[in-house]
Amino acid sequence: GDLVKHIRDLAFMGFIEVIANLKTILGNIKFCKQDILDYKPDVLVLVDYPGFNLRIAEWAKSQGIKVVYYISPQIWAWKQSRVHKIKKVVDKMFVILPFEKDFYKKFDYDVEFVGHPLLDALKNFETQLISKEQFIEQHKLRQLPIIAVLPGSRKQEVLKKLPIMLEALKSLTDYQIVIAGATSLSPEFYQPMLTDQCTIVFGQTYQLLSHAENAVVTSGTATLETALFEVPEVVCYKSSAISYTIAKKLIKIKYISLVNLIMDKPVVAELIQSECNPIRILEELKPILVGGSKRNDMLADFKDLKNKLGGGGASNKVAQSLLKSID
Repeated sequence: GDLVKHIRDLAFMGFIEVIANLKTILGNIKFCKQDILDYKPDVLVLVDYPGFNLRIAEWAKSQGIKVVYYISPQIWAWKQSRVHKIKKVVDKMFVILPFEKDFYKKFDYDVEFVGHPLLDALKNFETQLISKEQFIEQHKLRQLPIIAVLPGSRKQEVLKKLPIMLEALKSLTDYQIVIAGATSLSPEFYQPMLTDQCTIVFGQTYQLLSHAENAVVTSGTATLETALFEVPEVVCYKSSAISYTIAKKLIKIKYISLVNLIMDKPVVAELIQSECNPIRILEELKPILVGGSKRNDMLADFKDLKNKLGGGGASNKVAQSLLKSID
């Protein structure tokens, strides 16, 4: 495909941040509509990102364009009323989390569970895996166990959480700290936050997780990726005080990490807002280090998690279904 707009130009997280960038967001919506009209697709495939994509879906439906949604917006977490719009403007919904089919069923909307595409991403990655020795040599690391730090890919979340994560880990001198840098952010952006104890690698998250013994991870898809690599983790979330206060009133789920949501129990520790501090991160990390009291239980739960995700081939199932519907 041809990329016409990069995600870094579209990604704004939090209520205040969205309001501050409203002009840019509206401009992107206008650009997207014109691009679709110019391309004249047989079917429009939307992926997640409801604030943007549901606007496009409603417009596309009015233009007589077939609309398919792959990877449901997390309306089971908040704004459940969006399901009524989805029923009106989306011709077919493919979901990747096992509990989503039952959620939509409550609203008399039949969706198709295809499994999680991360399973295929991990399987495809196996052919690219290098040894730990190669990874250490490639990035000039030390011969110490690795704790991976995944601070997210958006500037504001990295700025909020990375310094806290690194402060939490500074006493673990028997480990080396390796940060998964986002390729959409520059090395210069990270530089003021780095310490002598840590190293940063870009575009190497799966290699890093393959060789890490533990991880500290920002809430999001990365929590699930880390679990599928069977790396015991602590999950962190911290946003602006206003955004958090609004979210707390609106969100209707027991957990914030995909791991806990899928398993429907607290498998990984979730440190939210004020709990996301160096002391609490270290407290939750120590029992899941090698030899820790909670490590084996977490690893056993990670194996069960894989079984719940429906096997591989998710994107291929969607592609085949799309081709049939176009024919």
